Amino acid sequence: MCTAATYKTKCFYFGRNLDYERGFGEQVVITPRLFPLPMRHLPDLTRHYAMIGMASVQDGYPLYYDAVNEKGLCMAGLNFVGNAVYAQPEPDRTNIAQFELIPWLLGRCASVQQARTELSRLNLTGTPFSAALPAAQLHWLIADEREAVTVESTADGLHVYEN
Repeated sequence: MCTAATYKTKCFYFGRNLDYERGFGEQVVITPRLFPLPMRHLPDLTRHYAMIGMASVQDGYPLYYDAVNEKGLCMAGLNFVGNAVYAQPEPDRTNIAQFELIPWLLGRCASVQQARTELSRLNLTGTPFSAALPAAQLHWLIADEREAVTVESTADGLHVYEN
């Protein structure tokens, strides 16, 4: 089971563990501000906040497990096996593939409050990265120094919970 936590004293701390019995080529990855991030259902994200985190890089794309952006917004994807359900792409919606969620939100948002606004318009899809990498069944912790939320996509939609 993966676990993520936040801790606030004079400083803000964000951390997580990755409880897998094997590695998937994860490494520390830095995504600079102008690094182009191709999106499946939207135009490429070419201007965004810089971020650093743990990712498996596939075909030049950072599949982030967790990351923090230059504004201090943090996010981690955690196992939610048997519970995660993603939508099909819908016209006139902000369709984001599950594997794009971390770089898309961290690239656009400086706070949990801004992330909540973006999530309210979001349609999280199960579009796989590739035939060899199906959509991972995840839920997410999003945090900044002021608040934290959990995001879950289930059969009855996308939900944001206070954490």
